[in-house]
Amino acid sequence: MSMQDRPLKWNADQVIAWLRREFPQAFLHGGDFQIENLEPGQARVRAVLDDTALRPGGTVMGPAMMKVADVSCYVHLLGHDGEQAAHSVTTNMAMSFLRKPEPGDIVCEIKTLKHGRTLVVMDLKIYSAASNDLIANAEMTYYNAVR
Repeated sequence: MSMQDRPLKWNADQVIAWLRREFPQAFLHGGDFQIENLEPGQARVRAVLDDTALRPGGTVMGPAMMKVADVSCYVHLLGHDGEQAAHSVTTNMAMSFLRKPEPGDIVCEIKTLKHGRTLVVMDLKIYSAASNDLIANAEMTYYNAVR
């Protein structure tokens, strides 16, 4: 069964409510997350960043972009697998930083490349909301703890 054929277990509101209750530290040091789109096989997550996500020179720092990518993938998995995905963990992240992002929100678009029994591989495109420029590209693999 392809990802597009599998219904979501949770909607965006359920995912954010669960994160705020069970994983509030995801919202520390940088800002907030908003799910703009969540559907089978793909998602779009906006990170509303504050000044703590900036590095000298007035740009969003790399670790903040990596956090956004990781939390966005987790959001994507929670939507697909519900609470069963709570113990899924990142096993690999490869990120290419393409250009200097403007201060402010960044948007992460996620597409599932493979949702297997044990591994989930996702492709991410990360954009600066201020300019719509592609600022980073990543591929992430999660160990799927769904049993």
